[in-house]
Amino acid sequence: MNEKVAAVGRGISLAYEEVGDGEPLVLVGGLGQQLHSWPDAFCEQFAERGYRVVRFDNRDIGRSTHEDFRPAKLWSMLVGRFPERQYDLADMAEDTIGLFDAIGFDSAHVVGVSMGGMIAQTVAARHPDRVRTLTSIMSNTGTRRAGRPALSTLRLMAAAPPKARDAAMDRAVRMFRHIGSHGFPFDEDWVRAQAGRGWDRDSSSAGTGRQLGSILKSGDRTPSLRSVKAPTLVIHGDRDRMVHPTGGAATVRAITGARLETIPGMGHDLPKGAWPRLVDLIDTHARTPRSTDARDTTAS
Repeated sequence: MNEKVAAVGRGISLAYEEVGDGEPLVLVGGLGQQLHSWPDAFCEQFAERGYRVVRFDNRDIGRSTHEDFRPAKLWSMLVGRFPERQYDLADMAEDTIGLFDAIGFDSAHVVGVSMGGMIAQTVAARHPDRVRTLTSIMSNTGTRRAGRPALSTLRLMAAAPPKARDAAMDRAVRMFRHIGSHGFPFDEDWVRAQAGRGWDRDSSSAGTGRQLGSILKSGDRTPSLRSVKAPTLVIHGDRDRMVHPTGGAATVRAITGARLETIPGMGHDLPKGAWPRLVDLIDTHARTPRSTDARDTTAS
């Protein structure tokens, strides 16, 4: 996959990569996660099934445009005080649509994870004609009543950002041992390699704070999600300490006809052991876009 950069409007450029040829499949990353948070081999499995897969850095991360204002402190965000230039999830959704336009996609299957799920939901709500199917993974609706992080997770998130590559890798291991999929093997070497790769591409930390501001500024998006028309699949693990599984349930309630798949043992990551199930779920959903069976299925 060769990295490219596209101007997507409003002074924003996004770094992206693509692999495969066929049905457009756009992968939207989570908070502070660069494009390689969608693992190479994971993307290649979709390419092998006939998709043109695009993964990208959201604004303020990786090699995409970084804003230059100081992010608000967490306590300020929680009481609704944000810098004048603070963007929201709708702005990030427009970035995604701008990438569609730059690449030449009239529409695409859109898959988002965590904050990326929130962005994907917003794209589907604001641009129903551009989304063939929507898959929202380990995400929520923004309501304060569902999908909240565990207190132990918040304590880890509050730690000072790392100032060196080795420290960034150590922090990633601590975090993913906590929020990761306890029902699947933990690959420390892979986590370290991913974190090192991320540091080499972008060692800044302020962008993650601004992205968090976009989530909190957007508030409860439940009313807007009523307008989503795309066939929607919601995937959540039952061991998620970052976005409690109630976030997935709330998303299903908010989007008419959405279907929930719960994967036992999965936390807030994409463990290799879950890839076969995840790829099958997303592929089947994309190939049967009129299936709107709104039941909760526990994956085996």
